[in-house]
Amino acid sequence: MKKRVFIVHRWDGHPKRDWYSWLKKELEKNNFEVYIPVMPHPEEPTIKDWVDCLYESVNKPDDKTYFVGHSVGCQTILRFLEKLPENIKVGGTVFVAGFFSTGESTLANLTDEEKEIISPWLNTSINLAKVKSHLPKSIAIFSDNDPYVPLDNKEIFEKELGTKTIIEHARGHFTDEDDVVKLPIVLNSLLKLSL
Repeated sequence: MKKRVFIVHRWDGHPKRDWYSWLKKELEKNNFEVYIPVMPHPEEPTIKDWVDCLYESVNKPDDKTYFVGHSVGCQTILRFLEKLPENIKVGGTVFVAGFFSTGESTLANLTDEEKEIISPWLNTSINLAKVKSHLPKSIAIFSDNDPYVPLDNKEIFEKELGTKTIIEHARGHFTDEDDVVKLPIVLNSLLKLSL
């Protein structure tokens, strides 16, 4: 059976934006089946709708199932993994610009409206021990000038999930607005996880 990868786009994202299409093509060249679900109402993501959409897309996860999340897409994957039955392990995950609620400075530079939309994601806890039980390998990638995601999120990934972390220089929030339309570090990270 082929290895599958599910790419979960960012808030206000779309499968055709940023680096997702490029990554899909590159992974397909490496014999992966790749899916980029269109998440519901991306301009106003909700936990239930996004996690449900990912469940419908993945169907039955196994150790040949991999994930790539971008920003709120990382949160979606974490919450999806948290709900899996006990004996299921996935292949691994690459988190890009992922975040947790880490106190006062959890996300920066948001408007009041954006704070309201993201508030449930920040204030609904995630059982990270449960996530870790389903996730044997993960890599998290951050940018040293991300306007939204502070680097202190890196420590939570490392400490709570045993995630290997990588800091890229001057990639912003890894969006096409930051001129990031190819992201070789994600491709290389996923290929490494899938060995």
